[in-house]
Amino acid sequence: MLSRIERLLVDLSICAVLGLGFVITLNVVLRALFNSGLPDSTVIVAELMVAAVVLPLAATTAQRAHIAVEFVANRLPRRVSDGLIVFGSVFGLFALSPLIWAGAREAIGAIEKGSFFFGELMLPKWPGRVIFLVGMAVCWLRLLSMVVTDIATLRRGEPLSQPTGGH
Repeated sequence: MLSRIERLLVDLSICAVLGLGFVITLNVVLRALFNSGLPDSTVIVAELMVAAVVLPLAATTAQRAHIAVEFVANRLPRRVSDGLIVFGSVFGLFALSPLIWAGAREAIGAIEKGSFFFGELMLPKWPGRVIFLVGMAVCWLRLLSMVVTDIATLRRGEPLSQPTGGH
């Protein structure tokens, strides 16, 4: 189930990137040809950027595709490397928790107050806040799932990391 949600969030992120390209291109064309621009384009771009960056975090986490210092990690003994993987995931759970708390407060506040961006379109603030919260919460759930699975794997005596040339 979590994988399906992650796939949906990645697809929405792709749509956000395509939307970014469309809005920026349209804005440039309107400015060049008609000395005009798309109303509130900076707000639209900023909100789409949040979706493009935050929504695929859980899928990236599931694939263990975050930036890693493999130069060092590949030279460590497998048990140490595996322990660092679990430590990193647990640390991620603690690191994301305040972001989720703050994101929830922001989203709830924006919804309750009816906050909006000042501009021609008077766009509401809540969609970007909710997108941020959903992306962080799903990433937190993926990390929790990985911690549980990784600890069970280590208890069975199986390695987490794939063999590399450094071992």
